[in-house]
Amino acid sequence: MDIIPAIDLRGGVCVRLYQGDYDREEVFDRDPCAVARRWRDCGARLLHVVDLDGAAQGRLVNRDAILAVRSVDGVGIEVGGGIRSSEDADWLMGQGIERVVLGTAAVEDPGLVAILVRAYPDAVAVSLDARDGYVTTHGWVVGTGLRVAELCKAMRDAGVSRFIYTDVCRDGTMTEPNFDAFEELVRSVDVPVVAAGGIASLEQLRRLSDVGAAGAILGKAIYVGSIDLREALVEFGG
Repeated sequence: MDIIPAIDLRGGVCVRLYQGDYDREEVFDRDPCAVARRWRDCGARLLHVVDLDGAAQGRLVNRDAILAVRSVDGVGIEVGGGIRSSEDADWLMGQGIERVVLGTAAVEDPGLVAILVRAYPDAVAVSLDARDGYVTTHGWVVGTGLRVAELCKAMRDAGVSRFIYTDVCRDGTMTEPNFDAFEELVRSVDVPVVAAGGIASLEQLRRLSDVGAAGAILGKAIYVGSIDLREALVEFGG
């Protein structure tokens, strides 16, 4: 199971939100590069970078910060947040980003997803951001009537080969993932699914591994120290 540290960018600095609420922001570090180096030095090989401003505005905003994190030697990054055009996706891939993560676009512009999957096979993931079983969009602030399983099936049919599942109500809460919903999703698809949101302990990581998670994205837990990133990387080997 891959262990993937998260770097959430807002205004060029590293923050965490509580349940995706932009009004409940906590700044963890004003130097995203320093954070990237810290996680790399713990053994991380991939970082999950989210442009929170981009997610809200519908276009990449924190380009300079993304490039700065990308410049850190020895670690790759995947980027999500506001990627709703071929131009933004092409720009990211041209900078050597390992993977683009699409959210709102998967709901509102499935044709774009198909185009990007053809252009960048195995380098496109879709984020399934859920609140009470329904997909949310536009930085988690807009609800939809679309069930997670429906979106997952449609994106699988479009050729998407990797998904990230986040229960928005658990994100940043330091409680626990929505194990039941995650396990149900994993059983329903034949492609890797990464867990995110609410992960707070090694024991929870072990349970996610047991139910078939391809990876786990860690945010607040590694910033406040409830999970030792180095220990998690050693135990899970990725």
